[in-house]
Amino acid sequence: MDGAARRRIWGWWFFDWASQPYATLLLTFIFAPYVKELLGDGSAAQAAWGYGVGAAGIVIAVLAPILGAIADKSGHRMPWILLFSACYVLGAGGLWLAHPETFSLPLILFLFGLGLVGMEFATIFTNALLPDLGPRNQLGRISGTGWAFGYVGGLLALVAMLALFAENAEGRTLLGQAPILGLDPETREGTRFVGPFVALWYALFMVPFFLWVRVPRTPPVATLRESLASCLPELRRTLMHLPRTPSLLAYLGSSMFYRDALNGIYVFGGIYAAGVLGWSVVDVGIFGILAVISAAVFSWVGGVADQRFGPKPVIGFNVVLLTLVAIGVILISRESVFGIAVPPGSNLPDIAFYVLGAIIGASGGALQAASRTMMVLQANPARMTESFGLYALAGKATAFVAPLAIGITTDLTGSQQAGITPLVVLFLIGLGLLVFVRADGEREDRWHAS
Repeated sequence: MDGAARRRIWGWWFFDWASQPYATLLLTFIFAPYVKELLGDGSAAQAAWGYGVGAAGIVIAVLAPILGAIADKSGHRMPWILLFSACYVLGAGGLWLAHPETFSLPLILFLFGLGLVGMEFATIFTNALLPDLGPRNQLGRISGTGWAFGYVGGLLALVAMLALFAENAEGRTLLGQAPILGLDPETREGTRFVGPFVALWYALFMVPFFLWVRVPRTPPVATLRESLASCLPELRRTLMHLPRTPSLLAYLGSSMFYRDALNGIYVFGGIYAAGVLGWSVVDVGIFGILAVISAAVFSWVGGVADQRFGPKPVIGFNVVLLTLVAIGVILISRESVFGIAVPPGSNLPDIAFYVLGAIIGASGGALQAASRTMMVLQANPARMTESFGLYALAGKATAFVAPLAIGITTDLTGSQQAGITPLVVLFLIGLGLLVFVRADGEREDRWHAS
């Protein structure tokens, strides 16, 4: 492998490094628990977060395959990545406006959704570059290492945020000092700085991506205007042809459910711990550090296993493990652990949740890396960006189901623990559909037929 090829792979890995803190710092471990603190009620925060993230998921589900089809026909990818990077930066940076005295939930949910949409759409186009980074038998390792590299970036960002900025109820960071840069703990400026911090992190570390990643030059099949006019009819034909590619159809269905459940754990893990166990932002952050460390290590391990055994066994093992973890999360509260009563003030619920968080990080990281490789094996090589658009559609077509189901169940029962139960069902459905997926993807003749 020559120097240019290695730089291209490193540049592609830097996208994971740059974008991962949105999930770690905003979606799960810092900003979501802060919203819970502002609303003052764990169930209300969980429900509101469910509605907001679910709405963003609908936007992503509708537009993702259309954008992928346009990119494949017009031959443009980098301009789209730039556009959605701007959405990421604007959405994340705007979360500074979550002032405790002038907090507007609709505005904050809109800004959060804008950044989330930007991250997801940029990911579609960067994932579509994976087949060009190396031989097919090395894609599992490349994907797994990329996820691991991203989690290391997320870990460093999380540690920096907790040590230097995010304050607890006493106005102190994890190091026991006031937030740096003169940020006022009285108005939660240290914690609110997580939005601008994530935006700056992304802008800085996307520089290697844009410098080193060179998209293969392919002549455009159509102009952008022609692509816009023809993408919907062609996408409709692609969807109608899915029954002729049963392995791809089964995989899109399987990943639709298990990724929705996994995202549900990520989105609501911090809010759940804050509401059920009474954890502060700093407590949830420490939990996040353990989860991200395990995710970084086991994303790489999963990539090695993927290269040796293929992605399907890696996916199946981790879906089973995450199903058991989701059941375990439901059975943890201040009063009991796995159905066994604990005395008041016991640290056992905290320890148990820390352990489950580490397993979630490890299993989730390996699962996502293997899922990206599996999509390459299932996809039509001539329509890779459109295929990853369909993959995003599959990930978001029901992405509103888990958040909304959690929100509705939590509203109806008034219990955060009961609100998590839909995740178990989603994992089991995904596992059932995985049985029908061919480990080596579709036969070549099916693509010619379609």
